[in-house]
Amino acid sequence: MNTVQKKFAPRGAEKFDWGIIIFLTIAHVLAIIGFFHFSWKAFAAFAIFYVISGMGITFGFHRLFTHRSFKVPKWIEYLAALAGTFALQGSVLKWVAHHRMHHAFSDHDKDPHNSSRGFWFSHMFWTCYNDSTRDDIKIQKKFARDIAADPVLFFMSSDTFLIGLQVGLGILLWVFGGWGMMLWGVWVRVVAIYHATWFVNSAAHIWGYRNYEVDDRATNCWWVGLLTFGEGWHNNHHAHANVAPAGHRWWEIDTTWMLIRLLRLVGLATDVKLPPPYKKEESRPVWTKLANS
Repeated sequence: MNTVQKKFAPRGAEKFDWGIIIFLTIAHVLAIIGFFHFSWKAFAAFAIFYVISGMGITFGFHRLFTHRSFKVPKWIEYLAALAGTFALQGSVLKWVAHHRMHHAFSDHDKDPHNSSRGFWFSHMFWTCYNDSTRDDIKIQKKFARDIAADPVLFFMSSDTFLIGLQVGLGILLWVFGGWGMMLWGVWVRVVAIYHATWFVNSAAHIWGYRNYEVDDRATNCWWVGLLTFGEGWHNNHHAHANVAPAGHRWWEIDTTWMLIRLLRLVGLATDVKLPPPYKKEESRPVWTKLANS
């Protein structure tokens, strides 16, 4: 077995998930084909649904459902879950369970996207394995009991809902804009959001600076923050995981936090959890590239 085979060989309970591997291959091929069908109308569909589904992940799946860093009415919860499901990153139940595992075991063996296994594993190859210690529905229900207990969110976590939503969107875009709008509104967008989200798991555990000393490799990576509506301030997030803002300094742009603040202003977001005031004298950002990346 050569070095590459050893690096990406399944470990422990892991098995290659050929269904996911084939799906990701097809998704990337369709995204590439999309560039041959470019139009500004198609790009508009890409941009609109990038924001909707991207915010669904950051606002909904992450800060609302995973960390419960604020409260909103149920109808906003369900809209956020719907928006996040458009990102095609798995169900809200699975996403929340995996992310809570990530925080519980960050950069150790039980972390689903353990960055100590290298950039490419933490970036995307972790999705290519089925691991009974994280992917069994009983395990997911254990880590995301609150999601499983909500009948609407649990229904939205079904494969039928997940696939049906994407098929419906694809048909709608094809009817109104042909193949170009469908390819850009679904496949180019989905692949772009995949890599943006994956950069949080990979780049933001390798390159950047740290405002806080934490027990893992999380960093603040500005360009990941721009791609992911503020999720790139990952060192901040790992230091204070259950607070609503990820940007803790005035220049750390966090558009997800802007949305939460807007909802708080109009009375739709309550119990918004905030970090303690950042004290510059206690820790200074230092650009670093962590070892063994």
